[in-house]
Amino acid sequence: MQPDVVVFAIGNPSRGDDAIGPLLMERLRGWLSVQAEGARFELVEDFQLQVEHALDLEGRSLALFIDAGSGTPAPFHFAPLQAAADFTHTSHALGPETVLHVYQKLQGCPPPPAFVLCVRGEAFTLGEPLSAAAQAHLEVAWQKLQALCQAPSAAAWGV
Repeated sequence: MQPDVVVFAIGNPSRGDDAIGPLLMERLRGWLSVQAEGARFELVEDFQLQVEHALDLEGRSLALFIDAGSGTPAPFHFAPLQAAADFTHTSHALGPETVLHVYQKLQGCPPPPAFVLCVRGEAFTLGEPLSAAAQAHLEVAWQKLQALCQAPSAAAWGV
């Protein structure tokens, strides 16, 4: 049976605070392995979102995108997402809204309810470690992520 909740963690662990997504995913993987509801989750980690990630939404009842953001309010921003066509970034990286739009175009139906957990980052320099501020934001976001995973439904998450 396919897990009905997909969690995407986006980020490059070699780029300072861009490691927030992968670090939260690492914690989540270990935590879910001992949770009764852990089998409901599929975890997808990548440096950036691609059109192919729309395929990871097939058969899901819920999706969560975790990422770091430089202009994000501290410590994090959590909100629902809507499908939106925006191919202006590059041909290789997409926002979560665009992945939802690609899914909608491919499947001919709305994507599953989707949310973003964007954690404030301060420094994204190649080769730098996680900043102290980002570490503090990550700890608060971790508490939110655990709470979300304990009640994995669009209604509980605020739709």
